[in-house]
Amino acid sequence: MSAVAAAAPALTGAAATVATPAQAHGRTKTEVFGHRGASGYRPEHTLASYELAARMGADYIEPDLVSTKDHVLVCRHEPEISGTTDVASRPEFADRKRTVILDGVSVTGWWTNDFTLAELKTLRAIERLPAVRQENTLYDKLFEVPTFTEVLELRARLSKELGRDIGVIPETKHPTYFRRLGLDLETPLVRALDRARLNKRGAKVWIQSFEAVNLKDLNTKYRVQVNLVFLTSASGSPFNDTKTYAQYLTPAGLKELSSFVDGIGPDKSQVIPRNADGTLGTPSTLVKDAHAAGLKVIPYTFRAENQFLPADYRVGTDPNAYGRAIDEQITFLKTGIDGLFTDQPDIGVLSRTLAFD
Repeated sequence: MSAVAAAAPALTGAAATVATPAQAHGRTKTEVFGHRGASGYRPEHTLASYELAARMGADYIEPDLVSTKDHVLVCRHEPEISGTTDVASRPEFADRKRTVILDGVSVTGWWTNDFTLAELKTLRAIERLPAVRQENTLYDKLFEVPTFTEVLELRARLSKELGRDIGVIPETKHPTYFRRLGLDLETPLVRALDRARLNKRGAKVWIQSFEAVNLKDLNTKYRVQVNLVFLTSASGSPFNDTKTYAQYLTPAGLKELSSFVDGIGPDKSQVIPRNADGTLGTPSTLVKDAHAAGLKVIPYTFRAENQFLPADYRVGTDPNAYGRAIDEQITFLKTGIDGLFTDQPDIGVLSRTLAFD
């Protein structure tokens, strides 16, 4: 796996020649979060993706956590896994396909909570966006679905090898859904951190969630010692919540959040909105307001492909070709954000270095 993970794109070398991660990090508090690992280069939420992110200089790796039938935390973007594993092509699991109401929405597919860990370990990861990231399909079916414990073990090994503390920022995915199944995410998450001796102040760990109630429970009921970050969407509300995300991001809402979280993870459009023509607009007051409430700001998700960039940062007409991703990230870094989630961590490391030259 190490050999596969280390075979990074040429841009990695370019970033490394500008500054080492430690040098770049020493010049600014802004941190790079490997979104689902280095998901721009490897199928997301695989050990290979996480390892590549760390080797590219990411300060943190980000596993999304869901539960198996036997209550083991594994790393998948969603509990429905037909788009991220080869389960749909496995005849022995054809009868597991079913329709579930997930946070009020009807979804059909295969669900991690219908599989034991042993059964999930027979599946193999595939690229979730094959039309966008065709090179990633080279690695289809090479990697297992990892457990959260395996990620923590990888983090410890790479921290020792690379000579720097690799952080981890797990996200609890659909905690209400799993709690109603009797498979709460909080208990095994806290136990895993305890076993790894990471549940302590100062540990390079954040726990993130789109559900404020989940984070309140982690703060009060479970009394976790690590940092908590509330993720927000550009529209809508957390599931089963009376407040909208927009209300949480008002000065009053941010003050309330500061009583039980340490930071926010907004959609990047909430930091700098786009104009009606798709070009990048004027920064909002969110960073200033959040900092005034004592909260860090870590927006998501920075991606290099044209289709994910503002119109004025695209290059050519191919939606899957790379645009001016470095320029976009530098623009956001100049707003004072404390970190950024990126699918291409090497670009994040390079952008951070260039932004503060």
